[in-house]
Amino acid sequence: MGVSGPIRVVVAKPGLDGHDRGAKVIARALRDAGMEVIYTGLHQTPEQVVDTAIQEDADGIGLSILSGAHMTLCARVIELLKERDAADIKVFCGGIIPEADIAELKAMGVADIFTPGTPTSAVVAWVEANLRQAS
Repeated sequence: MGVSGPIRVVVAKPGLDGHDRGAKVIARALRDAGMEVIYTGLHQTPEQVVDTAIQEDADGIGLSILSGAHMTLCARVIELLKERDAADIKVFCGGIIPEADIAELKAMGVADIFTPGTPTSAVVAWVEANLRQAS
């Protein structure tokens, strides 16, 4: 059975970070590119993010993190996806991510990281190229 319909992406703001402009810009860019986007809003727990992704049958989760808690929050989301047998949902991250942390995030399972200044077109192109699994 092949995959049909638009790519589905959950865009989430986990943790205590209250700055969501970047997340909304990415959500709109993905939507404008024809994807279905579920924006979870501010102050989500990793459990809420994963629950939403599974309930919405998402292809990917885009985490926007500006608080400095990216190592903890990304690790927990990936751990929960594995526990819930949903590790096929790819996680990508954007925000204030120090260069020194990028390799470790990728090693833990974050598919890609987009830092400030990344054009929205680059995020859209990456999502289109990477979030549709072959069945």
